[in-house]
Amino acid sequence: MLVNVPRLLTAYSTGIPDPAVPEQRVAFGTSGHRGSSFDTAFNEWHILAISQAICLYREQKGIDGPLFLGMDTHALSEPALASALEVLAANGVEVMLAEGDEYTPTPVISHAILTYNRGRAKGLADGIVITPSHNPPHDGGFKYNPPNGGPADSGITDWIGAKANEFLESGLRGVKRIPFQKALHASTTHRHDYLDAYTGDLGSVIDMDAIRSAKISMGVDPLGGAGVHYWGPIAERYGLDLQVVNKAVDPTFRFMSVDWDGQIRMDPSSPYAMQQLIDLKDRFEIAFACDTDHDRHGIVTRSAGLLPPNHYLAVAIFYLFQHRPQWRQEAAVGKTLVSSQMIDRVTTKLGRKLYEVPVGFKWFVDGLLDGSLGFVGEESAGASFVRRDGSVWTTDKDGIVPALLAAEITARLDRDPGEIYRELTREFGEPVYDRVEAPANPDQKEMLKRLSPQQVRSTDLAGEKIQAVLTRAPGNDAPIGGLKVVAESGWFAARPSGTENIYKIYGESFRGADHLRRILEEAQAMVDATLAATPDRSGKT
Repeated sequence: MLVNVPRLLTAYSTGIPDPAVPEQRVAFGTSGHRGSSFDTAFNEWHILAISQAICLYREQKGIDGPLFLGMDTHALSEPALASALEVLAANGVEVMLAEGDEYTPTPVISHAILTYNRGRAKGLADGIVITPSHNPPHDGGFKYNPPNGGPADSGITDWIGAKANEFLESGLRGVKRIPFQKALHASTTHRHDYLDAYTGDLGSVIDMDAIRSAKISMGVDPLGGAGVHYWGPIAERYGLDLQVVNKAVDPTFRFMSVDWDGQIRMDPSSPYAMQQLIDLKDRFEIAFACDTDHDRHGIVTRSAGLLPPNHYLAVAIFYLFQHRPQWRQEAAVGKTLVSSQMIDRVTTKLGRKLYEVPVGFKWFVDGLLDGSLGFVGEESAGASFVRRDGSVWTTDKDGIVPALLAAEITARLDRDPGEIYRELTREFGEPVYDRVEAPANPDQKEMLKRLSPQQVRSTDLAGEKIQAVLTRAPGNDAPIGGLKVVAESGWFAARPSGTENIYKIYGESFRGADHLRRILEEAQAMVDATLAATPDRSGKT
């Protein structure tokens, strides 16, 4: 099962993508360009082309401050960083590399961009994070963060992707590049102490005094990721009882337990991938893990084991909006539309506004920047929230602060997040949540993106009257790229995969597992019937 790293790196440096093959073109999804060099989907040509496109984008937009460049521990991240630096230096971009060539979590790059840009109107910074997130060891990933510190929106990534593909089609004509050693010692290449800057600021977002005073015992598994050397300094700086249970860094990730499908995947929300930490739950009051770029969290409690992401998001919202007195009274709760309705019920109880958006963290960036959103989260265990004074912390997902928040909650309430979630279910009901996948060809995926509410002809969902059929998000009226059907006690959402010929159905019920099963079965039948009755691009059905 273990990836052959030398072969992977050889494929990175020797493969030449064919732009006529869609799978070998640059394609930005919700979290950057991802792929494996084994498939000629992520290699040196891709990174050179994307990096030059970013340089042109910066020039076009007048972005002339430093570019914060970081990477995670995937095998392809190191050569991709070298390729990117060769292009950035050749274009005269001021690049900030980590001291000691240290790995750099995604939220640390966002934090660095925002910290640098605070109070500036010109000479703004931006960043690149080289990571495929929790993807298997053979994958690589490349993300661009503009000066707002968050994931680039589709307008930016569409432009960069189109320009990068032009470079691929022309055999990299127009791509500037200098040798790596020359780039490394260029006058525009600088070192930055990411670790000290980020860890030293954590007290502005988490109540470290409460955690230290309560002597909360914590165990953390970095899952061999970019934050592996952050947790020790955090514990030392703030005097925390925190133990790193796994300090290994290995590009094969051989220390992982395999995920549900037999893949090695560093997903902190998966009970399969998290099995080793779950087994240690009784050793610590709180245990947690983060994925490879540390932008997702997984929380393990003594009372409940691994908390599903939706459960912990509800607890975090319930706690934060009652223990952050300096937050604005009108600060809202942000959620993606496939996240639990438990969040809606908790938000209503707190008297806060709900801001529901399509899948993708980019939709939260503006609200985090201006403080109109206090907490934002998505069902895949991505979240961030503002500082204790209500100002922006990060505008990208941060796995580290939600993990530490679990310890703060336990310290301040004398109950762990699992116990608090149980209390919430007694007040609001106990939802059951699941996600299934169904096959869909490219034409059907396009149809699903373009559905209108009028095309859904069913009036009931699992025995309840349908209250709403949504193809645009209630919070910002942006297209959801699919549809969501809501009834009183349950809902489902269907959207096409950005990378595979499938569509995904998310469902939830407040009436138990049998009701959820009916929702998912009817959802699949409803979507299939709607797709079958919808004309394709040739006008046929």
